[in-house]
Amino acid sequence: MSLMDQLRERACAARMKVAFPEGDDETMMRAVAELTEQGIADCVLVGNGEELRSLASERGISLDGIEIADITDEVANAALAERYLALPDCPFKAKGVARRLVRPMEHAFILQALGDVDITFAGISCSTGDVILAGQTIIGLADGIDTVSSVGIFDIPGYEGSEGNLLGFGDSAVCANPDASQLASIAISACETVAALTQWDPRCALLSYSTCGSATGELVDKVIAARDIANERRPDLKIDGEFQFDSAINPRTAARKVPRDSEVAGRANIVIWPDLNVGNVGVKLVQQFAHADAYGPMLQGFKKIVCDCSRSAGVSEIVGNVIMSCVRAAVLKGEA
Repeated sequence: MSLMDQLRERACAARMKVAFPEGDDETMMRAVAELTEQGIADCVLVGNGEELRSLASERGISLDGIEIADITDEVANAALAERYLALPDCPFKAKGVARRLVRPMEHAFILQALGDVDITFAGISCSTGDVILAGQTIIGLADGIDTVSSVGIFDIPGYEGSEGNLLGFGDSAVCANPDASQLASIAISACETVAALTQWDPRCALLSYSTCGSATGELVDKVIAARDIANERRPDLKIDGEFQFDSAINPRTAARKVPRDSEVAGRANIVIWPDLNVGNVGVKLVQQFAHADAYGPMLQGFKKIVCDCSRSAGVSEIVGNVIMSCVRAAVLKGEA
């Protein structure tokens, strides 16, 4: 059974509740209908209720089993505002909350902050930056994490790594030039995300052009500092470096290049790029030359699960991303 098939089974068993603030988009609406029909998630379309129902009718899409959170419902909004303002970490005053509740994406995040939904899923109309900003403001970052980042999982034909043909990677989409503390946050978040999805014991390698002091310089120092910060914050996680890519994943190379004991060297199942230049190029190299598929990228680092999809995403891609998000949310809640 493939990883996605396993995740689908786990998502269906957990049945998380997902808010979609871009339900007026036809692709998103069709994905929501498919998710509902297949019993993968309990879906909530957030927007103008009358417009959403009218669009569904025009498109021939059934909204049976799909909840609508109507941003024009003043009574419901007032009740939500009262509950949200009562939260100790609510960052807004009453007028600010009222303004946000008539905006679909922020309305969805407020529902999530209140625990009325488990996941907010957006990105087909809104920019990644808008999703991240709203998520940081309303949901906030997880404890011990100081940056939002992304993670993915390669499925590499012919690769025989410590987890077969699968390899986790991050960050290839969000944090352009992380400092040492941010790089540590990316590694910690990646361990938690990949473990939630795969149930692996994470072994996370911080990548560099140097292996254990084979070269020196500011870029190497940053990776070493990130390792130390990550180990101090989360001594329960196996995070090590600095390693070149081959030293991280190849046990024979690690035996030659790594002159110390390491639970990660040569056996890494997650690799962390040192910056977005390396991450973007690395992902495309693996995809182009190894003909790999990549699950993700998935946003990480928030207190709750926030998902951003590509603006060009099709129905099947959205459904796959929701499945992964539901598994992550279920693990976060201790239900999977």
